Amino acid sequence: MDPIREKILKPSKETRQDFIGKTLSYASIFLIVGVVLAIFLFVASKGIATFTQNKASLVEFLTGSEWNPGATGPNGRPLVGALPMILGSFGVTLLAALFATPFAIGTALYMTELSSKRSQKFMQSVIELLVGIPSVVYGFIGLTVVVPFVRDHFGGSGYGILSGAFVLFVMVLPTITSMTVDSLRAVPKYYKSASLALGATEWQTIYRVLLRAALPGIMTAIVFGMARAFGEALAVQMVIGNATLLPESLLAPASTLTSVLTMGIGNTVMGTVSNNALWSLALVLLLMSLIFNIAVRFISRKGKM
Repeated sequence: MDPIREKILKPSKETRQDFIGKTLSYASIFLIVGVVLAIFLFVASKGIATFTQNKASLVEFLTGSEWNPGATGPNGRPLVGALPMILGSFGVTLLAALFATPFAIGTALYMTELSSKRSQKFMQSVIELLVGIPSVVYGFIGLTVVVPFVRDHFGGSGYGILSGAFVLFVMVLPTITSMTVDSLRAVPKYYKSASLALGATEWQTIYRVLLRAALPGIMTAIVFGMARAFGEALAVQMVIGNATLLPESLLAPASTLTSVLTMGIGNTVMGTVSNNALWSLALVLLLMSLIFNIAVRFISRKGKM
C-alpha cells in the first residue's frame, strides 16, 4: 500500500483519545443509570413484600392509623397503618416550606437588588455556613432551644410537628435562598431597565417584573426545599416526639416516615413482618422523591414555555 495512503487511513492519536473519552462517558452514564435502577428495584422488592408475602392491605397501609407490625388485627393481617407517619412527614414539610419561603425570597431580593458587594459576600458566607452544619447539630439545638420555646409559649410538651417545622425551616432556608438568588440573577437585565424607564418604582419593578419572571425558578427552589425537608431524619427525630399516632394538633407528639425508619430498622430481623413494613415506608419515601423530581421538571418546562 502507498505509504501516504496508509498514513492517512491509520487512526490518529486524537481519534483514539476521542474513542476512549466517549467510551468512558457512556460507561459512566450506564453505571449511574444502573445504580439508580438497582436501588429502586431493591427497595421496591423489599417494600412490596409486606403486601405479597405478609398479606397486608395496601388500603389499610395508606389509610390505617395503627402501627404495630408485630401484631395482627381481627382480619388476621398485620397492623401496618402508616397514615400517622405520612401525615407527620407532610405536616413538617409543608409547614417548614411555608415558614422558609418568605424569608428566602426576602433574603434573595436583598442579595440581588439592595445590598452592596460586601453585604452579598457576607450573606453568601452565612448561607454556606448554614448548609455545612450537620443535621445532628440542628437536632441538638432544636432539643435545647426550640422544644422549650414551644413548650413555654405555645403549650404542650414541646415535642411535635411545630418544633420539627421550626428546625426544618432553618435547614431548608439555605437551599431555597440559594436557588432563588440564582433565579433572580437569571432574569435579563433589560427587564428591569425597561420597567424603570416606563416610570415604575423600584419596588413595583421587583414585585411585578422580577419576581414574576423568576417565578418558575422560585417554585423549583421551594420544591427542592420540600424534598430536602421530607427526607430529613435525625434532626426531626430529636424534636417531633416519635409517637406513631395521628397528630391531633401541631403541638402533639407525632412521627415521620424517616424517624420511624431510623429508630426501627436496627431493631428488626431481615425478612420479618416488622422489617418488611419498614421497607414499605422506605418505598413511600423513594416514590415521594420521584414525585418531587417530576414536579421540578414540570415547573422548569412550564417556565421555559
